[in-house]
Amino acid sequence: MFYHDNKLQYPVRVDTPDPRFARLLQQAIGGVEGEIRVCLQYLFQAFGARGPVKYRDMLMTTGTEEIGHIQMLATAVALNLEGAPADTQEAAAAQNPVVAAVMGGMDPRQYLSAGMAALAADANGVPFCGSHVYASGNLAADMYANVTAEATGRALACRLYELTDDSGMKDMLSFLIARDTMHQQQWLAVIEDLGGHTATLPIPNTFDQRAEHQEFSYNFFLTGVEGTPAPEGRWSTGPSMDGKGEFRMRQAEPMGGEPRLAPPMSGSYAQAQQGVSDRAGPQLD
Repeated sequence: MFYHDNKLQYPVRVDTPDPRFARLLQQAIGGVEGEIRVCLQYLFQAFGARGPVKYRDMLMTTGTEEIGHIQMLATAVALNLEGAPADTQEAAAAQNPVVAAVMGGMDPRQYLSAGMAALAADANGVPFCGSHVYASGNLAADMYANVTAEATGRALACRLYELTDDSGMKDMLSFLIARDTMHQQQWLAVIEDLGGHTATLPIPNTFDQRAEHQEFSYNFFLTGVEGTPAPEGRWSTGPSMDGKGEFRMRQAEPMGGEPRLAPPMSGSYAQAQQGVSDRAGPQLD
């Protein structure tokens, strides 16, 4: 069950409406880095959460907060669409101000489809896609995905901050940037609560590593031609991050044979010439 308050989580003020900035704000709503993505990601992680209830409750709380961020951004879009920039108005003084705003850079669908309001879409008008929502059922995996989501979201908010001179928009974005800072810390704190990198890696840590080819578990494969300088770093030497092995570099080389596939199956309508096989049988190694 959800409850709502008619008041915004944080004030949203637009001093000088800018339809072009309204279009940019769409990325923070429906883009891959946007609030719809993190909202649904945290909620679906919570809906399927198994184990200690505290993790589910925390995800539900933060996912619900993100609904409030969508509301703030949608309000900011609507307020920015309430007037066209002065230079656009002057250049198209004889035209309908909405038409002038469209020509000034706003997304036409903000008028045509939404009546001067926000859309569940990105800055190019592409509708939000749920394939960006990661909820694996593995708590540690989801936390790493959440850190990435908040990091890219914060980068986007910082870029938007630099793209506006409107003091009200800068104030709202400053708040959202601060919340992204907190949420990055929050998800990393969950990983620590689970025992830290050593305890959570590799993910899932419930698979018996004796069943994997452990001779390859901590190798950094060099895929350049032999003699190419190696990209050495923390990932190429020393103890692995899970403390269970040692990083080492290894020149990549083919360990399997050339793949040879059977002729096209009857009825697949390949070319007749493809039905001639140049080998006796399947050979993959």
